[in-house]
Amino acid sequence: MLIDTHTHIDMIEGLSIEEILKNASENGVGKIIVPCAYPKDVDKIYDLVQKYENVYGMLGVHPSEARDWDDGLTEKIKKYSQSSKIVAIGEIGLDYYWDKSFNDVQKDVFIKQIKLANKLNLPISIHDREAHKDTFDILKEYNTGSTIVMHCFSGSVEFARECIKEGWYIALGGVVTFKNAVKTKEVAKDIPLDRLLLETDAPYLTPVPYRGKENQPAYVKFVAQEIANLRGISFEEVVSATCANAQRVFKI
Repeated sequence: MLIDTHTHIDMIEGLSIEEILKNASENGVGKIIVPCAYPKDVDKIYDLVQKYENVYGMLGVHPSEARDWDDGLTEKIKKYSQSSKIVAIGEIGLDYYWDKSFNDVQKDVFIKQIKLANKLNLPISIHDREAHKDTFDILKEYNTGSTIVMHCFSGSVEFARECIKEGWYIALGGVVTFKNAVKTKEVAKDIPLDRLLLETDAPYLTPVPYRGKENQPAYVKFVAQEIANLRGISFEEVVSATCANAQRVFKI
């Protein structure tokens, strides 16, 4: 089965949760993982994953929202992470694309959440945009055992290889289907299959042939197919490997 390891189904506007999950199931998607972005959404994500059998959650604060971090969230995330439906801390990291004025705040909140993931023995879903070196260096210094997933990987093949050397996983989404996504296609061809995960990042980054429309977990099959085409292997081989990887990383 396909597993969408990063999908914001709570942010999809054109479909109900029930419709999203029905479409996913009909397109071979057996499990999905929903990350948290905003501090205010920690409760919402926790409640959502308790309601649906094959939906799992991550808890954390996106780097763009780092100024809204409250240390009280640590205890709430600890409490909620006792549930088997909470499978990671995420998405957390650094984003220097939009606003560099609070980079130090981002770093501080990133480090706090890495330490929290380590205490909880949970994997970490990393958001890294225009911040490869700082992200890598902070993880090297502060991560003491959590499995690392580089969500929506946007780096070069060389950077991907450095991440793989550290034992990290590379997650690819709809960008790999874009005609001009040369770097991402190179990464998809190069990295070992046992380090690859699939995602949609819905409702964003919709793959071809639906690019420009709202994304949803059902479309993760197009990501798998493009990777299979690029590597010259079967769709089934990509699905089998990435499913096994997701089950191993997230224990689902």
